[in-house]
Parts: sequence; structure tokens; C-alpha cells
Amino acid sequence: MVEIKTPEQIAKMREAGLVVAAMHRACAEAAVPGATTKDLDEVAAKVLAEHGAKPNFLGYGGFPGNICTSVNQVVVHGIPDRKTVLSSGDIISIDAGAIVDGWHGDAAITVFVGEGHAPELHELSRVTEESLWAGIAAFRRGSRLVEISRAVEGYVKRQPRPASGKYGIIEDYGGHGIGSQMHMDPHLLNYVDRRRLVGRHNPKLVTGMCLAIEPMLSLGTPRTHVLEDEWTVETDDGSWSSHWEHSVALTENGPLVLTAVDGGRAKLAEYGVTAAPDPLG
Repeated sequence: MVEIKTPEQIAKMREAGLVVAAMHRACAEAAVPGATTKDLDEVAAKVLAEHGAKPNFLGYGGFPGNICTSVNQVVVHGIPDRKTVLSSGDIISIDAGAIVDGWHGDAAITVFVGEGHAPELHELSRVTEESLWAGIAAFRRGSRLVEISRAVEGYVKRQPRPASGKYGIIEDYGGHGIGSQMHMDPHLLNYVDRRRLVGRHNPKLVTGMCLAIEPMLSLGTPRTHVLEDEWTVETDDGSWSSHWEHSVALTENGPLVLTAVDGGRAKLAEYGVTAAPDPLG
């Protein structure tokens, strides 16, 4: 079942989304050479406490961190620890979540640590982030879930190929519904799977739906494996990856990007879409 939210519930999710945005700002500033991923987790915990919010990652299925910190070839679910020290030239996905009055927010950004990054890494992150916004722009009433997948995949395929030959759209992980829980129906692929075009896999998009849209790309294979810690996901070929995500609500007035400070107005305007008014003013 897909959970449909009232305007009042979406407003609560907007509060949670702004906490997530604050977590990202603080963690991105702290992601400097010499910092550990545990340092970033402590920064995130401080932001949560300052806003009176709860973490939705900590304890989820036994996960031990407030955020996921995924460095270089790690795609998602990297565990914050003291032994992972950031170096100049690294890239890190910071996936953060928050709960306000029982309602969830979830988003991810890719951060460049220090200097010396190859141009193809900057392009990898740009393409991943822009494919996210292409997907958000396709979140329209009356359309179908697959149109978001098609928009993400289509954007990636239209981009010039990297030196490695292609972008790998990660196959085993994707977006999801969000609301009174962090992970809910429907599951959202970042590519079109023709086996999922009917039934519950491809629901109609209606007012009150909320989705976490999150493309993940690598500079090589789309395939991944999980390490012995049962959380950390790496690319099979060791290629570096990027991960961007926003939680988005579909309202009577269009999409509202719950985890973007401006509600998505600036980026959606580039796609000819008007973001919904912010319920928090």
C-alpha cells in the first residue's frame, strides 16, 4: 500500500526535511582532509539534538550510525567509524535522515574532500545530481512511477560518456516511498524495467504521495556487493560512485522538495516546473 499524506502531514515532513538539509550543510563543512567518518556522524548527531529531531538511520535494522558515509567506491550504507580518515581527492556520499513528530526526511549529497579531483569525478557527481532533478521534474499527478525512472535513466544516457566508457546506473538499490516510515512502498528504480510496468510496481502518481528519489551512478559497473559488515555496498569493479537524493511530496500545486532549503524552486524552474508553495512559509 502506498501511504497518502494530508497537507498537515506533509508540513511535518517538511520540518524533518529542513533538519536533514541542516545536517548536510554541517557535515559537508566538516568533511575535510584528516576528518574521520565518525567525526561527521557526531556533527550530524549534534544537529539532530539542536533541532529536537530523532535519527531515522541509527538502529534501523541494527545500523550503528546517525548517517551513512560512503567513500569513493562505496555506493551506499557506509558505516561511520574512526578508522576511515578522509583524504584530499576523496569523494563521499553523506546520506542523512531525521524524524519530527513521527514523520521522516531522507536525502543524500556527494561531497568533494579537499582538492585534486579528476574532471570525470566532478562530471560524475553533476550527472548524478542532474538526473535526480530530472526525476523530480517528472513527479507529476496522473503520470506513472515509471516516468520518474525513465527521466533519470534518460538524462544519464544523454550525457557524454566518461573516459571509463559509460556510467553504471546501480541496479540493486533505488528510491522509495517515505512518510510515517523511512522506507515504504513503492520501490523506485533508476532505470526502466519492463517487467515492472504493471500493477503495484507502477502506481499512478497522485496528490499526497511522497517519494525519496535517489539515483546512484558509478564510473563503471552497475553491479555491487555487500561487505562482511552486512551494510557497506561497493561496486564490483572498484569504480567510484556518486549518490544524490531528495525527499519530495506531490501536492495539489505540484512537487515540493522537502529536503531542499528552497523547496526545489530554483532547480525545478530549470525544467519548466513550478515548485509548490512551502507550507512553513
